[in-house]
Amino acid sequence: MARIGEAQAPAATRDALARGRLRASLVPDLLVEARRIVNTVIAGWHGRRKRGIGENFWQFRPYVEGDSSRVDWRRSARDDHVYVRDREWEAAHTVWLWADPSPSMLYKSTGATVSKESRALVLALAMAELLSRSGERIAWPGLTDPFTARNGAERIAAQLTHAGELPAKPDLSAIRRFCDIVIVSDFLDPVEDTIAWLDVLARHGVRAHLIEVADPAEERFPYAGRTEFTDPETGDKLTAGRAETLGDDYRLLYIARRQELTDWCKRLGWSFTVNHTDRLASDALVRVHMAMTVDGSSAGRIRA
Repeated sequence: MARIGEAQAPAATRDALARGRLRASLVPDLLVEARRIVNTVIAGWHGRRKRGIGENFWQFRPYVEGDSSRVDWRRSARDDHVYVRDREWEAAHTVWLWADPSPSMLYKSTGATVSKESRALVLALAMAELLSRSGERIAWPGLTDPFTARNGAERIAAQLTHAGELPAKPDLSAIRRFCDIVIVSDFLDPVEDTIAWLDVLARHGVRAHLIEVADPAEERFPYAGRTEFTDPETGDKLTAGRAETLGDDYRLLYIARRQELTDWCKRLGWSFTVNHTDRLASDALVRVHMAMTVDGSSAGRIRA
C-alpha cells in the first residue's frame, strides 16, 4: 500500500542546527506566500477600528439621548436628524503571535497541499503583515519584544531565520492583560497539558485566538491494512495489523479533543478556529480577524 503521508524533513532535523537550517530555508518563501494571502483579503480588512480619544475623524452617527459627544450641527443641518462626530481610538494594541515548531508539525499527507509547519508559519506571518499595516504592536514570545513597524512580518521572519532551536512551548507568563495572542498549532498534546500551558493567559486576562492546523489524513484516518505509525516527538512506533479497525475509535477521540478545547475557549471568551492544510489559509485569517473585533469583556478586555 502506498504511503498516505510522511514527515517533510529528514530525520536529522531532530538536531538543533539542522532544524534551524530547515526553518531558515522555509521562511523567505513562506513570507512571500503570507504577503500573497494578505493581498487577497486586505480589501475586507479594516483594522480593528473603534471610537475613542484621538485626533482623527472616524464617523458620524445619530445622536441618542444622554450622549456625551458633541453634536455636529453642520452635518445635522443637511437633513432632519441630529448627528455627533466620533473620533478614532488611536492607542496601538499589542498582539502576540506564535507558531508551533514541534516535530509533529512537519507532517504532510498526500491529500494536503503543504505541511502543517508551513501553514502555521504562513498564518503567523500573514497576521503579522495585517496587524503591522493596521499600526498594531506585534511580538513573538521568546523571540521579540512588542514593536510597531510597517515591515513587522519581515522583521519577525528575519528573527525566525536566525533563531536557534525554539522551545516547543514558550513561557507565556510575561504576556499581560489587554493583549491578544494568536497561537497556531495542531494541539495534539493531551488537552489537560494544553490547558495547563495556556492557563496563565486566562489568569492574566489575555484574550487568545487558537488556530488548529489539521492535515486531512489526521482527521479522516484513511489507513488500512498493516500500517506502522511513528510518534514524531518521541520516535515510538506502533504497528497495526489492520489499521482500519482503529478508525472509529480514533476519530471519536480526535473530535472529542477538539471539542473540549473549543468549549474551554468559549467559556473564556477566546476563539478557536480550524484550518485544514488542503484548504485556503485565508479562511482562517478572516475568522480570526472577526474574532478580534468582537467585544471580549468576558476575558477582562477593555473596549473603547
